[in-house]
Amino acid sequence: MRGRAVANRLGESLLPIPGIMVLGAILLEVALARVDRSLEPDTLPRILRLSPEASIQLLSTIAGATITTVGVVFSLIVVSMQLASGQFSPRVLHTFFRERMGKVVVGLLTAVFTYCVLALRALPEDLGSKESTVPHLTVDVAVLLTLVSVLALVMYLHRISLRQYVGGIIASITEETLRRVDALSRAGRARREKEPPDVSGLGPPLVVSARDNGWVQQVSIPGVLAAVPPGSVLRLETRVGAFLARGIPLATLWPHPEREETVARALQAAVVVGDRRTTYQDVDFGLRQLTDIALRSLSPAVNDPTTAIEVVLRLASILRPLLLAELPPQVLVVENGSTLLRPWDLDHAEYVRHAFDQFRLYAAPHPQVAVALVRTLRMLWEAVEGLDRPEARTELERQLALTLQGCEHASLLPADLETVREAAARAQNPLQRSEHGPTLPQLH
Repeated sequence: MRGRAVANRLGESLLPIPGIMVLGAILLEVALARVDRSLEPDTLPRILRLSPEASIQLLSTIAGATITTVGVVFSLIVVSMQLASGQFSPRVLHTFFRERMGKVVVGLLTAVFTYCVLALRALPEDLGSKESTVPHLTVDVAVLLTLVSVLALVMYLHRISLRQYVGGIIASITEETLRRVDALSRAGRARREKEPPDVSGLGPPLVVSARDNGWVQQVSIPGVLAAVPPGSVLRLETRVGAFLARGIPLATLWPHPEREETVARALQAAVVVGDRRTTYQDVDFGLRQLTDIALRSLSPAVNDPTTAIEVVLRLASILRPLLLAELPPQVLVVENGSTLLRPWDLDHAEYVRHAFDQFRLYAAPHPQVAVALVRTLRMLWEAVEGLDRPEARTELERQLALTLQGCEHASLLPADLETVREAAARAQNPLQRSEHGPTLPQLH
């Protein structure tokens, strides 16, 4: 699990893809140079018939232009991340780190530069003495790689302009979060809830402490269970998305195992801690990113309620399947008799609270945003009305009531207050016949 996290972080950096492409350029130049030296004159058709001086000048020009363009592309990447951080949220930058097109363009330009430099260095010293010594195949491939680089650069410029569109960023975060919701739902369907065991008669436990500072990015349930002896009771003292400080409890194990250090190291390895949050197993982080975009859009400096309304709709598209899904149980008993306790995992009500607690405070002064918010809350309430979700229904009613109270204290016009209240009281499901709904406070 830790190895996978390292690989994920490595794959998100700018180094691997350009490095592989540069290595490919080196191998390609070496191979073509050998082919050029082994061929007889005029064996291959010459696409470009250049003199020795023109060949040197062409390779030199391509090398200088490509290395300059690499700096321009890096500048574009940095500027786009700065704009995204300032306009949307610093937490959306991970979508730019994983942009493969930018890595490919940087790698291609760097590879062309490397190819041309090596081609210049490999030219024979007596190149000007006779035309037959001109490495035509090497020069023709350099021109071809340059044309491909120009095409890739134009495509990247078009793509990076589209990626600055806030709707695209919101949609990307939503789709990524929905994939995590689907994985969470599958895990919940595969396991059944058990009653927590009584650990009072198991003796003193082993408390395993965290060895790193950072965010919990992944928890390998198979790795955690494999680390403890059969018949043990293990309680995780953290969850994915929580922050750990070195030395605080990570897990508690009953009874105390014989090989204490081995078990502790295995448990620490099964919980991946990094310097930033990821959405690999963290649905809450997806909600956090969308909420941050909405809060930034409602700030006086930006003042973009339309973006906030779009975020509300995207939150609804995430929370509806999340509330309908069965979450993984907080008590899990496996075949070897071991029990895993996860009391800190988020439940449905906590997901609702994390999505709307801050948002509703800033949405209250904006009638259009408030209307979209109360309609979403009402829709989610109707979605879970017939399910065994009492905590979620209670939290949705609480958020709806607090949103209406916030609108009242935000000094909205009476007509706007009435519009918000009507939206909160109107059933969102057209097939719903019952007039029953969540209890709403009276606006004065």
